[in-house]
Amino acid sequence: MAREPFVYAVIRVVPRIEREEFVNVGVIVFCRTRGYLGVRLDYDPARVRALAPEAELTGVPEYLDAIARIAAGEREAGPIAELPQSERFGWLAAPSSTIVQTSDVHTGLSEDPELTLDRLFEQLVARQ
Repeated sequence: MAREPFVYAVIRVVPRIEREEFVNVGVIVFCRTRGYLGVRLDYDPARVRALAPEAELTGVPEYLDAIARIAAGEREAGPIAELPQSERFGWLAAPSSTIVQTSDVHTGLSEDPELTLDRLFEQLVARQ
């Protein structure tokens, strides 16, 4: 299979923005040529509390759930979920919260975007 260009962003929980510390909790991958938009998440509040025991994490699970549902194009997730994949990726990777943030968008080449999502998740998010 040919390698195709893709873009990705890491999803982070930032409990205290002034400290510039964060916990990676997910990855979003978009490959236009393969028609692929995928998200993998692993949110553990205990990991975030290790950085900031007093952090207010109310709403974080729901926010992350919304990211997954929008990426999947679930109509119940609202109007953004009904947009084309490229626009959904743009919305998901755009700065929109102080506690849940995404990294800069990165690029690469992939033969299989789903396997690439798995690999990136293991490298950047998974607990070792």
